[in-house]
Amino acid sequence: MFKGLGGLADMGKMMKAAQEMQGKMVELQEELGRMTVVGESGAGLVKATSTAKGELVGLDVDPSIFNPDEKEVVEDLILAAIKDAQSRAAEKHKDEMNKLTESMGLPADMKLPF
Repeated sequence: MFKGLGGLADMGKMMKAAQEMQGKMVELQEELGRMTVVGESGAGLVKATSTAKGELVGLDVDPSIFNPDEKEVVEDLILAAIKDAQSRAAEKHKDEMNKLTESMGLPADMKLPF
């Protein structure tokens, strides 16, 4: 008469695991918003700081590159530093997601959220 209840218990475990995963995802997203990475160009003359979520939060430009005749060079260096910061942010995000999935016994390359 109660044969089907075993499936319900498994469903309960799955729901609990899903809720736990959701909680960990929220925590990780908050943590990624606090982590920063720095991208550089021009041998460090231009530095862009980004959160691991990819939000640009800072830009540092060495004053020695401000030459009106080289405006395009400065613009290119700024863009390169921002792109480098975004690339590093994406890599950091990926690494942290892999750590989360591995800690939960899931394959490291599993894409979360589903």
